[in-house]
Amino acid sequence: MTPQDYYGWTRCFALFRGLEEDPVIHAFYELLREPEPESYAKFVHALYETGQTNWTRYFTEQILSLETGCVRLASQQKMIPAVMLTAAKTELHALSEMALLSPAFFDIYGYKAGYTVEDDCRLYPKWLERVSSVSRYGFGDFARWHMFRLEPDESAPAGYRLLPVTNPDPVRLQDLVGYKAQQEEVLENTRALVRGAKAANILLYGDAGTGKSATVKAVASELQDQGVRLIELNKSSLHLLPGLLDELAGQPLKFILFIDDLSFRENDDDFAALKAVLEGSASTRSRNTVIYATSNRRHIVRETFQAREGDEVHRQDTMQETVSLSERFGLRVYFGKPDRALYLEIVESLARQEGITDKDLPRLAEQFALRKAGRSARAARQLVDQLAARQEGETEC
Repeated sequence: MTPQDYYGWTRCFALFRGLEEDPVIHAFYELLREPEPESYAKFVHALYETGQTNWTRYFTEQILSLETGCVRLASQQKMIPAVMLTAAKTELHALSEMALLSPAFFDIYGYKAGYTVEDDCRLYPKWLERVSSVSRYGFGDFARWHMFRLEPDESAPAGYRLLPVTNPDPVRLQDLVGYKAQQEEVLENTRALVRGAKAANILLYGDAGTGKSATVKAVASELQDQGVRLIELNKSSLHLLPGLLDELAGQPLKFILFIDDLSFRENDDDFAALKAVLEGSASTRSRNTVIYATSNRRHIVRETFQAREGDEVHRQDTMQETVSLSERFGLRVYFGKPDRALYLEIVESLARQEGITDKDLPRLAEQFALRKAGRSARAARQLVDQLAARQEGETEC
């Protein structure tokens, strides 16, 4: 087989034709078409730019996560026609060979930047396993990443783009000290979402710095292998929720739509958008999505004394509507400011993780809390970070 023979195969792909949209794979196909020093260099450069040097692993992941007609049918729990499975087997056999083409295969003289390949690559059984477990793995970017942020974009057809968070917060549930009952509520509700049961939207409210946001992210990370993905959006993007829910309804995965530090001012335009979604109108209900929001205030809407003294005839009804938004969340979980014992437990636990042993730690913790106007998990983290930095500096000296 010559490079041009393999390139001819790529021109015959039907099911996996979309692979060429990936810039690395496109550069590889161009190398097959014209095996010259420049085309080789462009391919290796494109591979290096992804942070990878193993061509087999990169190629395999793009193939297994590609959205194809077979994957869409599987995600809708429909039977995949035999003729499509035959096409998949044929094309994956060819792709398996191409995944093993090493630098030595290309007869190019002179300097060649290297890359690595595996000894074996059998894509068809791996692909069948992915397709049969599409509700766990998903496809496209949802197969490659587990956290995203919604970015408004008027040039996009849907008015937004979903951008993967390539360096997500690494926090895990086992890293969080205290608030175990609250964490378990959120975790159990999310497990219900995974099972396909009717999970509740959750409002996590309470004092600042108590780990509300960390809990949501840790739960999403805990269940990512069971098909949970997190999408973070700002309050200003709430008007995009109906369109996002429509898009996600066709996905086999489960989604947490995360709104951090949620609050409204009176007559806020985004208030109605969230209210409609929480009430579950026919156009917005979806069994594979939940909304998790954090707020430092239970009633979410910022209310002033001037507003209470308004002159509307039905002022009481208006006030009731604004303060009752939180009641539309099916589950409300309170995170209170830690008492002295819990605060010190958090400090000591974080200090152990950093290898800090200071007999004056309780005194330092209390002094730091006074400077920060109160105890909190965030204050504990900031104190330990400062002590770790000081300890590292002393070690270097």
